[in-house]
Amino acid sequence: MLIGVPKEIKNHEYRVGLTPGGVKELIQHGHRVLVQHQAGTAIGFSDDQYIAAGATMVTEASEIFAKADMIIKVKEPQPVEYRMLRPGQILYTYLHLAPDPEQTKGLIDSGCIAIAYETVTDDRGGLPLLAPMSEVAGRMSIQAAARALEKSQGGSGVLLGGVPGVAPGRVTVIGGGVVGLNAARMAMGLGADVAILDRSLPRLKEIDNLFDGRIKTLYSTQDAIENEIRQADAVIGAVLIPGAAAPKLVRQSMLKLMKPGSVLVDVAIDQGGCFETSRATTHENPTYVVDGITHYCVANMPGGVARTSTMALTNATLPFAVALANKGYKRALQDDAHLRNGLNVYKGMVTYEAVANDLGYTYVQALTALND
Repeated sequence: MLIGVPKEIKNHEYRVGLTPGGVKELIQHGHRVLVQHQAGTAIGFSDDQYIAAGATMVTEASEIFAKADMIIKVKEPQPVEYRMLRPGQILYTYLHLAPDPEQTKGLIDSGCIAIAYETVTDDRGGLPLLAPMSEVAGRMSIQAAARALEKSQGGSGVLLGGVPGVAPGRVTVIGGGVVGLNAARMAMGLGADVAILDRSLPRLKEIDNLFDGRIKTLYSTQDAIENEIRQADAVIGAVLIPGAAAPKLVRQSMLKLMKPGSVLVDVAIDQGGCFETSRATTHENPTYVVDGITHYCVANMPGGVARTSTMALTNATLPFAVALANKGYKRALQDDAHLRNGLNVYKGMVTYEAVANDLGYTYVQALTALND
């Protein structure tokens, strides 16, 4: 199979779909890989490293889209990219379609086979290709909150860890999944006073045992959220419904309950965000203020630590990429129900139920589509 890795073009996105090591692995399986010139240069993966791994370098993304059987990316294709997709071409990347009707239509119109990292599953009910970036984003969320709380950044001037004789800052994490757990761990490590809310009692028990009671666990209700945000210096939105738009858990009317200069960090912004006042921002302009509350809603947070993120992502995505290349997409998807759960769009059909429901498309089961 001919596999293509274009350079990412989203604002301040320096990650790349494959490391040189990932390229070498695919080539050892008998495949060919095209990599766009300087796709990984910004994070220390030089063209020479890709060439040494066996890749062929090309100058323009258009050549990759025109020739490759499978495109491996990091972020969702931008309009100029999805317009270059061809019928029957495999797109393997993060998509986050539910809050993005334009991209969804573009993929449908292209006739491509679009496999979303964020909906591939595993035997434990997890999302193994989303998990590494969720770990990164969860940890970065506390860095972002701590910075935004500085007075020079428009924050309240609170140091999350406090100092002897001065109480630490309060961090409220809404959602106890991978993002929430990593955010809570980082906040606790800084010395903050941390509370985490979730609707799963088994998960709350697990978190309580993991941290030996050092993090307060609360069952998530509207009343609990309102009580917590009153006290919080930073609120981390970490709620995910796989493939679907994130629920709006903090409404604009609730901002008046919060302390002036406090911070909302919406890690669910790729899925539309879990705060009503959230709108996607970039690393270039990461924050804005609504009703005295700073909002940090960067849609590609892990891109800020792009080298670490690329290495972690390739570790997770590579086995599925090898399966798709070795077997061909149809057999690979038929053989592996977990990979099949990643199939969001197939030759003009929407094959992920949450996306179809949120955007008003007819849902076609993935196996049905593949067997047509």
